[in-house]
Amino acid sequence: MCIAKQQLYILTKSACKNGQAAVDWDDLRLVLAVTREGTLSGAARRLGVTHSTVFRRLGAIEQSLGVRLFDRFRDGYSATAAGESTAALAARFADDFVALERRLSGQDLRPFGMVRITTTDTICTMLMRHIPSLRAAHPEIRLEITISNVMANLTRREADIALRPVPAPPETLVGRRIATITHAVYGSPSYLSRRGSADRTDHDWIGLDDMMATSVIGRWMRENIEDDRIAVKVDALPALTDAACAGMGLALLPCYVGDAEPRLRRARSVAVSAASSTLWLLTHGDLKRTARIQAVMNHLATALGSERALLEGKRPGKGAAPRAPRTNAG
Repeated sequence: MCIAKQQLYILTKSACKNGQAAVDWDDLRLVLAVTREGTLSGAARRLGVTHSTVFRRLGAIEQSLGVRLFDRFRDGYSATAAGESTAALAARFADDFVALERRLSGQDLRPFGMVRITTTDTICTMLMRHIPSLRAAHPEIRLEITISNVMANLTRREADIALRPVPAPPETLVGRRIATITHAVYGSPSYLSRRGSADRTDHDWIGLDDMMATSVIGRWMRENIEDDRIAVKVDALPALTDAACAGMGLALLPCYVGDAEPRLRRARSVAVSAASSTLWLLTHGDLKRTARIQAVMNHLATALGSERALLEGKRPGKGAAPRAPRTNAG
C-alpha cells in the first residue's frame, strides 16, 4: 500500500474509532481545493460545484473529524496545522490517482475520446492547418488545444500531447523529433531599403522582455545585440513579428514564422549562428500505447513532417519531408 493510501487508511480508521464518519476522497479533494484557492468560491470553481455546497460540506467534514481545518478571515480561508496536514495528504493521494488514471488510459484499445494538445502560439498556426485532416481520419477523437509558452505537466495530465520547440525534452516523456527549427533575421521591405547596412550594430532591433530571456531568441539577442540598439521589447513572438512588419527594426524569428509572413524579408546581410531549436511531439510514457494518443501522434508526425522545409528555413513549397522517425525522447 502506498504511503498516501496508508495515511488515508489511518485517518479514516481513527475517525471511525471515535464514532465519527470516515473522511473519503471527495472530502480530501475539497480540503485541498480550499487550501490551494484560499476562498470557498475559488474552491467551488475548481471542483465544479456551488459556493453553498463547499460551505456545507466543509462544515460537515470539520464536525466529522472534530477538528477545525481552516481559520476564517474576511478575505478568505487559511489552513490550520490540521488543515495543512490534510491537504498535504490529499495532494499525495491525488498524485497516485492521476498516475492510476494515466495507466488505465493507456489500456484504451480504440481511437475514441478526448485528446488534449498543448503548443505555442506560433506553432499553433501550423498545427491548425492539419487539424481538419486529423478530424476526418479520426472523427471519434475530440480535441482540446491549449496555447501556452510554458511546458504543460504531462505527468499530471494537464495535457496528453505537447508540441514544443525545445533543445531536449524531459526524460519522463517519449515522442518524435519533427525537425530542426532554424532562425533568421527579418525586416520589412521599407526598413531594409532605408537601412541596408551589413553591420548589425547599425540597426534598430526588436527584442523580447525578461519573461522570454531563456528562449533561443532571447539568448541570441543577449549575446549579440547591445541594449542601446533595442528600440522596443515585446513579450510574445506574434508581437515580435508585428513590430518587424511595422518597420520598427530587425527581428530574429523562426523561419517558419518569418518566411511565411509576406510583409517580411530576410536580412541576408546579417549573419546568424547558433540560433536553432528542435520541434518535438511528446507524450507521457504511460499514454504512448493508448489508441487515441497513438492515432493523433502518428497523424501529426506525418503531417508536420511535411512542414520540415519551412521549419528548417528552406522555404515552403520544396516538397514534403518523409515521416518523422519514432524516437525515445529520454
